[in-house]
Amino acid sequence: MKKTRRNFLKATALAAGGILAHPSLGSIIQQKGKLRVALVGTGIRGITYWGKRLLTEYPDIVEFVGLCDINEGRLAFGKEYIGTDCKTYLDFDEMMSASKPDLLLVTTVDSTHDEFIIKALDQNISVFTEKPMTTDETKCQAILDAERKSDKDIIVGFNYRYNPHYTKLKELLAADRVGRITSVDFHWYLNVYHGASYFRRWHAYKSKGGSLWVHKATHHFDLLNWWLDSDPAEVKAYGELEHYGRNNSFRGKNCRSCEHKDSCKFYWDMTRDGFSMKLYAENEAYDGYVRDSCVWREDIDIYDKMSAQIKYASDVMVNYSLTTYSPYEGMRIAFNGFEGRIDAWDGIPRRKEEKNRQSDLHSQEMNQDDESQDFEEIFVMDNFDDYEQIRVVRERGGHGGGDKRLQNKIFVDPNASDPLKHAAGSRDGAMSILIGIAARKSIEENRVVRIKELIDIQPQAVRP
Repeated sequence: MKKTRRNFLKATALAAGGILAHPSLGSIIQQKGKLRVALVGTGIRGITYWGKRLLTEYPDIVEFVGLCDINEGRLAFGKEYIGTDCKTYLDFDEMMSASKPDLLLVTTVDSTHDEFIIKALDQNISVFTEKPMTTDETKCQAILDAERKSDKDIIVGFNYRYNPHYTKLKELLAADRVGRITSVDFHWYLNVYHGASYFRRWHAYKSKGGSLWVHKATHHFDLLNWWLDSDPAEVKAYGELEHYGRNNSFRGKNCRSCEHKDSCKFYWDMTRDGFSMKLYAENEAYDGYVRDSCVWREDIDIYDKMSAQIKYASDVMVNYSLTTYSPYEGMRIAFNGFEGRIDAWDGIPRRKEEKNRQSDLHSQEMNQDDESQDFEEIFVMDNFDDYEQIRVVRERGGHGGGDKRLQNKIFVDPNASDPLKHAAGSRDGAMSILIGIAARKSIEENRVVRIKELIDIQPQAVRP
């Protein structure tokens, strides 16, 4: 590939731990008026948030020039649902050659992200990838190497950063509201509806999603990295599969055909979800993917309870846990500083009246409805003083309003100032998954794993 000053600067910056901002999408929008977009992976996230919503919200900015999936039935349904007249492809290389996109959206199974990201970068095409960027350190290094050689960059979909509640926490921490942070307690709870859903799907296998340490906790680790403005240095973790999988006296093939429907508390009647039936059930014959597989399958190999200690390059110590069978959905976090403490939570029933049944929370989180409801709380306690309660209006849009803000940043004004560093690139994608990869490795090898063992970016006390 032709060497350019930008290639040299990018390679140098990434090797040293930094990354260069690149206004390529903004330049295209300004010059051409529309982005030529191709999408690979026509599952639910691909065709809803990165498909139909783009055409609905940004019709003057975005045009689809290609859709690709290995399942021709999902591909046909996805095209109809999105409402595009672009061509569809079963072969990714054919799509890229024929459609010549400005931007590739990657929303496939996590373990395949690297293939599509690297091929796009090799053709000097910008890439947006859903989190996690990839699932192991070898693939992560290959992605970074490809980006260094390319004139284009990677955008990683960390929508939680844009959630107003989490943004307010970032503002307080950036302002040193309670002084230097020394430790963090962070606990995330998936309820028995949302948590169980991962064990029905392809996410139940390390080979597909890298375990929930990577697929799900990547969200949480990115928030930590962003909030603390530092890189993780080492991880010691524990994890077990003691609730789902083989830990039950009965099991079936899937919920629809199961003889234990009346006695299994985790029975999910997929036939009542018309969208899932059309997208998945009606297209099982093409690739064998079953959306309502039994949560008690004996070959499930991910963990359902997880705990980790993370030491940052800035010497901040973090205690983190993830539970997948909680009676409620939410999180708790506490930042301990030299001058006080910040506490925050969401979804904890005793903190506020629950207006919604727990079984509906995940579907509401994914819903793009902008209607506001309720508020989230942050308590700031100063040493030797009183406390301050901060209320942040809670939004019902996807991921607490984070989804729409992320898309606006990408498509409406990609060159806007970003004082809180909401925008995320490949370095952010790497540092978030590396905590999960290190945690998985720590459990398997029963040792502390240092991030610098995994890739060639060295952790920095203050993020570049």
